[in-house]
Parts: sequence; structure tokens; C-alpha cells
Amino acid sequence: MSQVEITTVSYTVSADYYATVGADFDTEAVDDAVLAQLNSMLPEGIVVHRNGKAFAERELEAEARAIDWDALLKRIDVDQILADNPR
Repeated sequence: MSQVEITTVSYTVSADYYATVGADFDTEAVDDAVLAQLNSMLPEGIVVHRNGKAFAERELEAEARAIDWDALLKRIDVDQILADNPR
């Protein structure tokens, strides 16, 4: 099965957000946890890689292109992930 590149998803937590919470976190672990949660919300055959590139099996291309990535990202509890990953 071949995969098609769909888009690049900016899933990492921004430095500005870290500054607003005012603590020190394991940023790599936080990004990994966000990515894991994002991928768990996607249908099988659609995946976001660590570099942010989203891929889909060719037969899922239309479905993947219709995904509202911002809406999915808003469903992730970043504050809980931060609480789980202090430095």
C-alpha cells in the first residue's frame, strides 16, 4: 500500500505557551505525548510523523484531506500532558 503526503501539522507546544504556564517541562516528552494522542484520534491508515507530516493510505486520501486538524488538536488536554511531564 502506498501512502500519500497530506499536509504538515503543527502539533508541538509553542514556547509562548510554555512561558504562560511558567514552569520547566520535558518538552520532547510533551511533544511525543501530544503526537501520540493526535495519532490515536486518527483512523487507521492515517498518521502524523514526528516531523509533522501527515500521511494517508491512498484509499483514505480524501478522508485525510477533510480532517480538521485544528479541531483535533484542541481536543488534546495539553495542560494534563504538561502536568504529566515535569522536568
